[in-house]
Amino acid sequence: MQIQRSYKTVEEWELSVGEQVRATRIASNFDQRQLAVLANVSVGALSNLERGKGSSLSTVVAVIRALGRTDWLEVLAPPVSVSPLQMLRAKKRSPQMRVRAASKSVHAGEIL
Repeated sequence: MQIQRSYKTVEEWELSVGEQVRATRIASNFDQRQLAVLANVSVGALSNLERGKGSSLSTVVAVIRALGRTDWLEVLAPPVSVSPLQMLRAKKRSPQMRVRAASKSVHAGEIL
């Protein structure tokens, strides 16, 4: 599995998610107060989410659930499966730590 990198900043992602939440709220004919009540969050928390001003994960999940868009969450965190063969291969590739025996060296009359 290869990890794809995005060059958006955290702030850009927050704005993008907020815009999607706002557009979905409007398309669902909710005002902010109605959606906040439905999601059991404050209007301020919803407003911050929509403006990309930072939100807790619980606020994001509650609002997305209230909008009936849990498919967004499924895409965000799909189930990860690892086969036993992949686990075995990964274990074999992990570097082994080497333990060196303590050695006594004589240097300028001192034991190091």
